[in-house]
Amino acid sequence: MSGHDVKTAEVIVLKDGEAVAQHMAHWLLEQALAKKDGPFVISLSGGTTPKRLFQILAEPDIAARFPWSNTQIFYGDERYVPTSDPASNYTMSRETLLDHVSLPLANVHPMPTDADPETDAARYQKELQAVYGANELQPGKPLFDVVMLGMGPDGHTASLFPRQPVLKERTKWVATCTPDNAPHTRLTLTYPAIHSSRHVVFLLEGAGKAEMLARVRKGDDSLPSCHITSEGDVTFLIDEAAAQDL
Repeated sequence: MSGHDVKTAEVIVLKDGEAVAQHMAHWLLEQALAKKDGPFVISLSGGTTPKRLFQILAEPDIAARFPWSNTQIFYGDERYVPTSDPASNYTMSRETLLDHVSLPLANVHPMPTDADPETDAARYQKELQAVYGANELQPGKPLFDVVMLGMGPDGHTASLFPRQPVLKERTKWVATCTPDNAPHTRLTLTYPAIHSSRHVVFLLEGAGKAEMLARVRKGDDSLPSCHITSEGDVTFLIDEAAAQDL
């Protein structure tokens, strides 16, 4: 079994970003088909690698077999922008995946960005609680089957940015973050919500990720990604370029 944190996590190294996206797509299909005791609940991330992953999931060979009606789609974070903004993670996933598969509209849960950040974070937590069936996270009952994560050049993941109060949040499932080194206020899953998962998978590609990944694996506590844990397992699915400093 993979480790429960980033230092003990399994590391899977593949040739390039295409191989990473293909591997993840087929693994997600296997996980979704195996889920028999309730909905398959996944938290999506943004970025280049997930974009290619979404395109693969929308291809007929996989899309026709994926149990969309039993799948609930959530998001790990979102920039507080309208859905018409190109920076929207939801919009990217809709254009590359959701518009092309038979996923019921009620099973898609974009992070709301139409009131104010604090109100919308609380609204999103209620959506999660409704699917989870409880208002408190319970050990042994993961909120998510899969949480997809990336990693920024400053070591952030989701919208858990360095130096921000959200890093200390231990009660809320969803909170706000206004980074001091990136645009936009954000909504983000918190550490406790991410921890309540069967699988956390970091998708990383490119030499630009290599140094930060090596620091995270060595346990650099100054980096938000270093504090990611899972009730189940944590895996780094990366390409050869991202693995060069390991």
